[in-house]
Amino acid sequence: MQKVLIANRGEIARRVIRTLKKMGIQTVAIYSDADKNSLHVREADESVYVGASPSNESYLKQDVILEHCKTLGVDGIHPGYGFLSENAEFATKVKDAGITFIGPSPASMQVMGDKLEAKQAVKKFNVPLVPGIDKAIVDVHEAKEIALRVGFPILIKASAGGGGKGMRLVENIESLEEQMRMAQSEARSSFGNDEVFIEKFVSKPRHIEIQVFGDTHGNYVYLFERECSIQRRHQKVIEEAPSSVLTEELRAKMGEAAIAVCKSCDYVGAGTVEFLLDANLDFFFLEMNTRLQVEHPVTEEITGLDLVEWQIRVARGERLPKLQDELSINGHSLEIRLYAEDTFNGFTPDIGTLKRYRTPKGEHIRVDDSFEEGMEIPIYYDPMLAKLVVWGKTREKAIERMIFAIDNYQISGVKTNLDFCKYVLKHQAFISGDFDTNFIKHYFESPELVNTAMLEEENALEAALETIWNDLKEKNEREYISKPIHGAWKLMVR
Repeated sequence: MQKVLIANRGEIARRVIRTLKKMGIQTVAIYSDADKNSLHVREADESVYVGASPSNESYLKQDVILEHCKTLGVDGIHPGYGFLSENAEFATKVKDAGITFIGPSPASMQVMGDKLEAKQAVKKFNVPLVPGIDKAIVDVHEAKEIALRVGFPILIKASAGGGGKGMRLVENIESLEEQMRMAQSEARSSFGNDEVFIEKFVSKPRHIEIQVFGDTHGNYVYLFERECSIQRRHQKVIEEAPSSVLTEELRAKMGEAAIAVCKSCDYVGAGTVEFLLDANLDFFFLEMNTRLQVEHPVTEEITGLDLVEWQIRVARGERLPKLQDELSINGHSLEIRLYAEDTFNGFTPDIGTLKRYRTPKGEHIRVDDSFEEGMEIPIYYDPMLAKLVVWGKTREKAIERMIFAIDNYQISGVKTNLDFCKYVLKHQAFISGDFDTNFIKHYFESPELVNTAMLEEENALEAALETIWNDLKEKNEREYISKPIHGAWKLMVR
């Protein structure tokens, strides 16, 4: 593999480029109108234009991308995450063109890309499943019968896709028909497939996922777990590794179940098996993501491995660099997804120009981003600005370091979720590890109260800094007090 095209954009494109350059492999970036001046375009050895700003006119144009590959002599494609990364049709076209797809086979994607088909596949390997049904439901009367049998509350879920789209919580039979119709409509709009199924709603669910890898020689490993329970709109915001609630025994059981999922579809490459963990620490298979995850850095931080390098080596036909008994967990890592969004207005996306953009610096602080000061946030793509990642010897040290990093991240021009993430990290439920996917519902139902609490903290800090300022003035020392743009005060003494 001499030249790889990254069929993606933004921070993940930059992330893949870094590893490819480290391995001495030439890189090709693709870009739309909105991304013509983006950092991933500048950093690649070559770059090619693929279309207008909307993703369906650029980053999803399979034939355009493949034509560029042929023209430039590309022999590998890395899809990143999102866009075409889990598109079996695209993976098939890549293979037919004689190009290496850095990911699993189209057949594995097909099986795991349909939640119902995935359930049927893993059932044969005795992987625990959430109580419910593993077939599509279209008739509302049948749905009511199944719901009464399973017991409320239930979840109506889209068979295709992910990201919480086409999912509805139903707490009683009176609302089932309307919620089912809404789930089908959203699924049809998002995935072109309105098939839905029913699962029992798990009480106090935690979202635990296992990083897995398989090679073409029949080897499989799990690279431990990631806790992804802090979510908004069923989408992850804060991730950490390892989980604060898993014992060594439970970790091994979940890891073995994750490998069984891999075997059920002859999986090759990087994947993530997602589980729900209930209040009794019983776990149930949710789905498999057949790609690299957004949150893969926390796994890299606790294992010391480069997962993109592993992907490339496996795609070249090499054996896995390490086997299970050679893997271990070192310390604790946290990641926050830094979004341009209005936390106090339903987490709605925000756009604008980054008038100020300064990333935090320090030992064991990592920022995966694709922006710099003066750049505009495009409206066409996901509003994630960056992934802020830290490592610590312990969970407590990692939390402390993340709060420090948040306080030293300076952004103006758009609203962000930095203050919300700090609020979560300082909340006793998070610190104690006693939380689940309903964190926002339980502790953030009244943004006004949370905002008041943040302002009270800021006012208290301001008063304290005023006292320090006066004391220092009396000592005739020069100091500089500044306020980072996102809202938390800090003191810088020179």
